[in-house]
Amino acid sequence: MNETSATAAPHRASGEVLLEASGLHTYYGVSHILHGVDFSIRGGETIGLMGRNGMGKTTLLKTMLGLVRPSEGQVKVRGIDMTHAETHAIARRGIAYVPEGRGIFPNLSVRENLLMAARAGVDGQREWTFDRVIDTFPRLGERLNNGGAQLSGGEQQMLTIGRALMTNPDLLILDEATEGLAPLIAREIWSIIKTIRRSGIATVIVDKNYSAVMALADRSVVLVKGRVVFAGDSNALSENPELMHRFLGV
Repeated sequence: MNETSATAAPHRASGEVLLEASGLHTYYGVSHILHGVDFSIRGGETIGLMGRNGMGKTTLLKTMLGLVRPSEGQVKVRGIDMTHAETHAIARRGIAYVPEGRGIFPNLSVRENLLMAARAGVDGQREWTFDRVIDTFPRLGERLNNGGAQLSGGEQQMLTIGRALMTNPDLLILDEATEGLAPLIAREIWSIIKTIRRSGIATVIVDKNYSAVMALADRSVVLVKGRVVFAGDSNALSENPELMHRFLGV
């Protein structure tokens, strides 16, 4: 068990299967992207979803979130079939998504970006208040009246994560959490992700910094050409150079 696993706070959804996919096949036009992918995550768990560029990671996330429809397979959220549900209905069941490219509202202030997302969680919890988010992201507290377009890339990423937390999710999905960020800012983002993890929120992390992902993740799932080629303990993967080279090129 990783150090962060041992210190993770208990969470109301601990142990419950929050999101489960089975036998997913997804196409973009005639291109067959996902080939029978299975995936699941339980409450309080952190999973690193890894693979080289173009291997289907973002497609898997979008398929599970209803942004892309599978041609075969099933997606369950808390045990309920939501394969054909709208994305907003899936999100309402306690899932928050931080997409690659961030997607903040550039014409709204930092304060407005955060407050427009505020709502209670599935069980009515409001652990992540506006004040708590600002305490977690002090940079944002210094820029509350700035427009989203006036922020640096790192600040925009913090705002996107903060906005997701304002929905009080049980599961947070981070796609390319530190993409394009300066090393110092990236380290700050990783520190924030550790804080979120310790709060008990389940997390799926996609990032090219494999060592940072595996240091946080209980389990790792690796995709190669739309197929799961490894699903297991992160330590087992990180300690196997042959697998790391074969599947991830490192």
